[in-house]
Amino acid sequence: MSELIEGLPDAVAIRCIARVPFYLHPKLELVSRSWRAVVRSSELYKARQEVCSAEDLLCVCAFDPENLWQLYDPHRDLWITLPVLPSKIRHLAHFGVVSSAGKLFVLGGGSDAVDPLTGDQDGSFATNEVWSYDPVLRQWAACASMLVPRSMFACGTLNGKIVVAGGFTSCRKSISQAEMYDPEKDVWIPIPDLHRTHNSTCSGVVIGGKLHVLHRGLSTVQVLDNVGSGWTVEDYGWLQGPMAVVHDALYVMSHGLIFKQEGKTRKVVVSASEFRKRIGFAMMGLGDDMYVIGGVIGPDRWNWDIKPLSDVDILTVGGDRPTWRQATPMTRCRGTILGCTQLRI
Repeated sequence: MSELIEGLPDAVAIRCIARVPFYLHPKLELVSRSWRAVVRSSELYKARQEVCSAEDLLCVCAFDPENLWQLYDPHRDLWITLPVLPSKIRHLAHFGVVSSAGKLFVLGGGSDAVDPLTGDQDGSFATNEVWSYDPVLRQWAACASMLVPRSMFACGTLNGKIVVAGGFTSCRKSISQAEMYDPEKDVWIPIPDLHRTHNSTCSGVVIGGKLHVLHRGLSTVQVLDNVGSGWTVEDYGWLQGPMAVVHDALYVMSHGLIFKQEGKTRKVVVSASEFRKRIGFAMMGLGDDMYVIGGVIGPDRWNWDIKPLSDVDILTVGGDRPTWRQATPMTRCRGTILGCTQLRI
């Protein structure tokens, strides 16, 4: 790499290139071979952090099309389509998804494909495979497998490490095992088990640097602060429903309203009655906003049709008066959202 920009040292040139928005990187590669090498290097990723040009994007995977992810750029209101996830499992679903160190990680899960003749599930119920997507190289890579195959489990990122807990294993039995992944070393290690398990799907939210594991139908929450000290059990009385974290505060959609949970108390933020007929959507916080993405409408007793959606609705909760607005719909993905997380590049 020399003379990236005539008259400038390469170190300075890289810092200049680092200020170019991520969505334009494919065009930067067309300038020259040396520019292509820089755009696909870890040096550029580090430079973007140093010059405060890192961007927060949303990552979304829906039921249709199969195993396809898209990134959403909130500043430019545009969608970027990623290469298809190269898993051999058809219609991978019930997986965990997080980001760490500028990469997207898809963990575990199983096939959501159905045999059209028998109606039976067509494929694996739970896998231990792990995939990472590197937006710098723009490619997927297989990572070290989890110690236990699992689906419908909780996961989150604590101090750059990925923690997974609970869920169901390949024999469709609920499990309490938990484990932690180090992305830099590509190694999984066991950590203390959950105190309780339940025959229902579980999910995880990270608030205040702690992973909170919730089981559907249970009011108790299991909290991991320090891996060495294990899990604690709390009863916050949180509402059941789709959840999103915005600026370390938990928001829940329940009974056609958006609530803000503050410890064991809650307050109504705004009406969400327009989403009563919408199911299978994702809720995710990014910046000052909460996103409601995709899902399906129907069926109900008056209409048996199912309408897959690509809609994106945004609630700004950072101001004094929360307001709804619409973003550009997903350009490829639609229907039930299988995975959604944020990614800093």
